[in-house]
Amino acid sequence: MTLRIEEHTDRVVATLDRPEKRNAIDQDTIDALHALCSSLESHPRTLILTGSGGVFAAGADIAQLRDRTAEDARRGINATAFIRVSELPMPVVAAIDGYALGGGGELAYAADIRIATPALQIGNPETGLGIMAAAGAAWRLPEIVGAARASEMLLTGRMLDAEEAVQWGLVSAVHPAEDLMSAAHAIADRIAANDPLATQHTKRALRTPRAQHPAIEFELQAELFESPEKHRRMTAFLERKANR
Repeated sequence: MTLRIEEHTDRVVATLDRPEKRNAIDQDTIDALHALCSSLESHPRTLILTGSGGVFAAGADIAQLRDRTAEDARRGINATAFIRVSELPMPVVAAIDGYALGGGGELAYAADIRIATPALQIGNPETGLGIMAAAGAAWRLPEIVGAARASEMLLTGRMLDAEEAVQWGLVSAVHPAEDLMSAAHAIADRIAANDPLATQHTKRALRTPRAQHPAIEFELQAELFESPEKHRRMTAFLERKANR
């Protein structure tokens, strides 16, 4: 089993678990990610992605990559799975310890929120192996860190440590390794305290191209304005305020 799943009522923890390969992402991992996405698409919950053994994912499986052909590249094997992770209805939190390189970095970039430990090493060394980062980095990284910094990372293969990753906005916080999962669950707790539909609509708005704004907010907000949960939560807020 390359992806260990722990299910809760309001969240799922998925742990990349190939310690002998530093959690390198192989076809079995991709298949497991697709199966996980199917579950979360039909039963939306927050997803926490992490890795075992002090490593998130040291990359894609090089032995498999070496044998892939042009037709495999056009199928977008890893990219398709990472897009599906990114487009899950509820937020995805990447809790990153140690290496998140190549495909491991690109899986982390697909998350909505990234936190890390001081041991973080994140980047894309693909050009040194005669390929390019083609599972999302070329378009996600510019959105996250800006075009100039993304260009430096992708064209030179530069890896960022934890301090640099925070400075560049690639991760939002750094926690000691022993506190990483507690911090990830604290984020999931804050998400769980909010209205799930409002959270899903906010994520959808964040993922919508600029040209469709502000129209997308108007339509999503219109649906929320008619929801019973909006009325219930606002009434409870006003009652608490009145009773202070």
